[in-house]
Amino acid sequence: MERTALQTYLDNLLGSSRFRDYCPNGLQVEGRGKINKVICGVTACQGLIDQAIVHQADAILVHHGWFWKSEDGRVTGFRRQRMASLLAADINLFAYHLPLDAHAELGNNAQLAQTLGWRIDGRFGEQDIGFFGCLPTPTPAGVLCQFVSQTLGRTAHLAGSADRLISRVAWCSGGAQGYFEAALATGADLYLSGEISEQTTHLARETGMAYIAAGHHATERYGVQALGEHLHREFGLDCQFIDIENPV
Repeated sequence: MERTALQTYLDNLLGSSRFRDYCPNGLQVEGRGKINKVICGVTACQGLIDQAIVHQADAILVHHGWFWKSEDGRVTGFRRQRMASLLAADINLFAYHLPLDAHAELGNNAQLAQTLGWRIDGRFGEQDIGFFGCLPTPTPAGVLCQFVSQTLGRTAHLAGSADRLISRVAWCSGGAQGYFEAALATGADLYLSGEISEQTTHLARETGMAYIAAGHHATERYGVQALGEHLHREFGLDCQFIDIENPV
């Protein structure tokens, strides 16, 4: 598949132009013009680049790419090493951040709901990135936290009462604990995201809405996998997901 055709397809599929984001979405580093083999992963780290080189990939497709607004823009140190490796191998880098969180079918939050068996009733938060819905069966928060841990393969952290019966849930993958109050406004009994800080524990105690921190990486593995599978079905591209382990 031509690189330009894949870029246009992904941009349109994920609606990347409508998002106000913290990084550029789409093709971030240009490589060879023809693409057949794609390595998919959560983050464009050196480990994923090394794996793409070993597998002789034509492109890398990730959720967390490069060139974040808050970062130093100079290409030195580890940034130079990453860039040098990618350019030397002539590999394209595609990255979709908020567009891949929000997509109604292939996005991280839609796929997380599918993985956990949660019904989607609506959206909330800035740019409708967060999702909310209902559990198949009301479940104590402590039991639900154990289920999330087992399903995602990472120990989740619960803030709030383990005994609270949970029927309505809100969730937003990654580092979205800042949406706590927006999640509370949906009427949820529990909010799930990836990370937790000191203040979130107090919010859970004082509002009565339980909070599960299930891991930034762990909650954002599923969108890029679904996107890779979609590209394989639609265009026959050889897409392989490689999980570079991250406990956070």
